[in-house]
Amino acid sequence: MKLSLTPPSLTALLVLLTSPVPLASVFAGQTKALSPQDELKTFQVPEGYKMELVLSDPEIKEPVLAVFDPDGRLYVAEMRTYMQNIDGKGELDAKSRISRHESTTYDGVYDKHTVYLDNLVLPRAILPLDDRLLVCTTNANDITINRDTKHDGVADETKVWFGGGGRPGNLTYQPSGLVWGLDNWIYTTCNSYRLRWRGPNNPARENTAPNGGQWGLAQDDFGKMWWSNASNEKGLWNFQVPIVYGALNSGGQRSDDFDMVWPAVGLGDVEAGADRYRPEDKTLNHFTGCGGQTVYRGDRLPPELYENVFLPEPVGHLIRRVNVNVDDGISKMQNPYPKAEFLRSTDPNFRPVNVTTGPDGCLYIVDMYRGVIEEGEFLKDGTYLRSKVKENGLQNNTGRGRIWRLTHKDFEPRAKPHMLEEAPAQLVQHLEDPNGWWRDTAQRLLVVKGDKSVVPALTKMAEGSKNPLGRLHAMWTLEGLNALTPELIMHRLHDDHPMLRAGAIRAAESMLRKGNEALMAEIFKMTNDSDPTVVLQVMMTSKLLNWPNWKKNAQNTIASSSSQGVKDLGNQLLQDLPRVTGKFENDQMAHINHGQEIYRSMCYSCHGLDGKGTQPWGQNPVPIAPSLVGSKTVEQGDALLHVLLQGLAGPLNGKTYETQMVSMGWNDDWIADVTCYVRRAFGNQGALVTKDDVKRVRAAGKARNKPWTNDEICSCYPVPMGDRKKWKLTASANEKDTGKAVDGDGNSRWSSGLPQAPGMWFQIELPAESDLAGLVLDCKLAANDYPRSFKVELSNDGSAWDQPILQGEGHNGLTQMQFPHPAKAKFIRITQTGEAKPNFWSINELQVLKPGVE
Repeated sequence: MKLSLTPPSLTALLVLLTSPVPLASVFAGQTKALSPQDELKTFQVPEGYKMELVLSDPEIKEPVLAVFDPDGRLYVAEMRTYMQNIDGKGELDAKSRISRHESTTYDGVYDKHTVYLDNLVLPRAILPLDDRLLVCTTNANDITINRDTKHDGVADETKVWFGGGGRPGNLTYQPSGLVWGLDNWIYTTCNSYRLRWRGPNNPARENTAPNGGQWGLAQDDFGKMWWSNASNEKGLWNFQVPIVYGALNSGGQRSDDFDMVWPAVGLGDVEAGADRYRPEDKTLNHFTGCGGQTVYRGDRLPPELYENVFLPEPVGHLIRRVNVNVDDGISKMQNPYPKAEFLRSTDPNFRPVNVTTGPDGCLYIVDMYRGVIEEGEFLKDGTYLRSKVKENGLQNNTGRGRIWRLTHKDFEPRAKPHMLEEAPAQLVQHLEDPNGWWRDTAQRLLVVKGDKSVVPALTKMAEGSKNPLGRLHAMWTLEGLNALTPELIMHRLHDDHPMLRAGAIRAAESMLRKGNEALMAEIFKMTNDSDPTVVLQVMMTSKLLNWPNWKKNAQNTIASSSSQGVKDLGNQLLQDLPRVTGKFENDQMAHINHGQEIYRSMCYSCHGLDGKGTQPWGQNPVPIAPSLVGSKTVEQGDALLHVLLQGLAGPLNGKTYETQMVSMGWNDDWIADVTCYVRRAFGNQGALVTKDDVKRVRAAGKARNKPWTNDEICSCYPVPMGDRKKWKLTASANEKDTGKAVDGDGNSRWSSGLPQAPGMWFQIELPAESDLAGLVLDCKLAANDYPRSFKVELSNDGSAWDQPILQGEGHNGLTQMQFPHPAKAKFIRITQTGEAKPNFWSINELQVLKPGVE
């Protein structure tokens, strides 16, 4: 992780525990907003550090993100419509903006202001390129490219750079980040893909593992992205390796008490209720709203902070400093302040939502400064959080915002950058800068410019710079310019620094994709490297590129290694992703694939890649969210659609889960597709659904405005029909024994007596037309006699048959045939559409299902 690991100094452990002014901004049951000057007095920071105000309301309101362009100008995303009332009404009105700010004297105070982009829907990501900005707003995967051609601080040229389409839904589950990585790929949270600059049009796209990130994204010196997830209270995760290789974590990656937080003020306004705050002072006791993190890579704060992660916790009114150490290939995190925090405030309205390293080498903190930080979905009538918000008048504190700069008494901020005016040769020199912001910005500018006149200078730096980070950035800049050579890679594979050796393997992947066998052979030798990070990189690259026998070679490497990191992370690389079962038409598969993409961007962080529920850190044996494997709610009737549309709250089957399932009911296509995926993944055998099914369920529940409970949702499950003796059963073969399929004797069965063949059928005539939801065919006594493939048709008279309501395949001794929607019929016919020689078709017990009572 670090070039040199420096332990925290003793002086840094002396955290201020008292405020110089008794700013009890809570009185008479109402929480009042403070002026910036008074808020400044509430901050508690270690000795030697100082908070400075650089921007505040009314110049900015509801700031959520701040970034610097190559000339040091500050761009602020302002979500001006976010939660302006307790119900979030008008939240999606296009009244938000991105503002631009300059410090004409570069003294840390911004005194020149313009509105760069106006009338936006909650802007959430900004990436400066050169004099252009990439921007992402809410409810869209589109990314626009914007430019100020008149040089007046206002963008007058906007067009779509990446057409990702719409993405409506809860703000918690939408992309942010937009970080240009060391590897020249652009990353966002939520989306399980990355993008690559190929000019102002048509970026390249490549799939990655699902990242589980939500708000904010940061990268370290060696190009690992650091993700955070508030929904499952993960703090930081999926940072062990670059996300393109997998979402890997280690059980030892955090200290035992890492997730405990230590605020200076509390109101008990926590979504999860009393379990998440200390009863004696109502302070938050555990990460819950964490996000907006950065890896500090500046040069104007004490060296002990370098490559530490700074993680805002807006619900706790604090910022956690995370000391990171790499031990045997595993990145491990620790809070260096026992039972305290690096920065915290006694003002309940201090809401840090983003942190970034500035070009001046200092740390910048975006303070949304407001009463309510949670989205409206978590504040519905009857919720614990709503009662606490109203009790303290938090809904009244809106329309403000501040940006602070953290400095230190021993360091002076550095000079203002002017990179937009510099020639490519000048930009090359910044690749050795001690401030990561300068290195990243110079690399990005060189790649965007595409000027290959600097290739000789870059090659010289990559070969001979005494600064390992200079060698690393020069190598990756060459990769971004498509000027990297096998010869340079060969040299860097023998670099003294292990992160250069690992980086060389990653950078070589573009050449390896083209089949450079000599380079492949040289890299494979690196499985014997002394550093576990290098060994892991060989395995990751070989898996990504699907080298011949990569899995067997990885297994041999893991077995022979003494490194815990190689064994722990390497074994995770060997795990296969869940597969979808069944055969489907092309259009059906397209919906399932889209559902998988949605699941991996929005659902997996709580329910897990395997659908079994993500395990929390610590000793709690209950997963963060319920398992979806074999779940009745998933497979049966309309229950899952109800949950997605209105949410699900409270204990489930006797277990209390950390997270509440909030409503996802914004888009019928999305709900249909993710339902299709979940019903056919993880071994599930549920029926596919359509957009029309979602519309039907939405219309039926339009009057409901609260989440379902366990008992309520169970009432939606289909239930077996009674009076089976009144059914008339017929079959194309062995009709005399059809009654054995409904005699209640599990030891008897109807059997076709003939091998399964297309056209073989079994028919049920009910006493009267009935509401139907599906069928269950049990043949466990002859487990191989299940129907290989089938269709189910319905009729009211036994002569005129509707189009098949269901087509599918059996997979074991219990075949569940869930209709995609309720139907009415008197006759049901199951017809074999496949064959199985020499197996017969048998039914021990047959059930016809009717819809549950809602």
